[in-house]
Formats: sequence, structure tokens, C-alpha cells
Amino acid sequence: MTETPVSELSFEQAMKELESVVDRLEHGDVPLDASISLYERGAALKKRCEEELKRAEEKVAAITLDGEGAPTGTKPVEGL
Repeated sequence: MTETPVSELSFEQAMKELESVVDRLEHGDVPLDASISLYERGAALKKRCEEELKRAEEKVAAITLDGEGAPTGTKPVEGL
């Protein structure tokens, strides 16, 4: 687990660390205080991943297609 602030992690970094957190918690060999800290970090990582996925989905939704389905450009998406 890194000490990098969750907000600075890329989607891939956050997902990899989240998988590590879940694995450690599932094994159950972590002291209670550490488990609580891991859970809190995991919740923050999950939120980060969800935010990044939503942002990516909004970008993909903004791609415009022509009549034949070929990309023609992008259109502005509100809130970005």
C-alpha cells in the first residue's frame, strides 16, 4: 500500500491498490486498527475509481458519430 494521496493516483494505480487492500482484508490476518485503516483507504480508492470511470464514460458519450457510425468528433459535455 502506498502513502500517495488517493486523489493523485491514476485509475490503474487506484484499482491495483484497491485489489491489494481487499486481498489483505479477506485474509483476516491484519490487526483490528490496521483493518480499519485499510477499510478507510479502500473506500477512498473505490470512490476514486468510480469517479475516474464516470469521467471516462462522459468523454466517450461525447463522441459524435455520422450516419454510418464513424466518429466525426466530439461535442461538449455539461459539467466537464
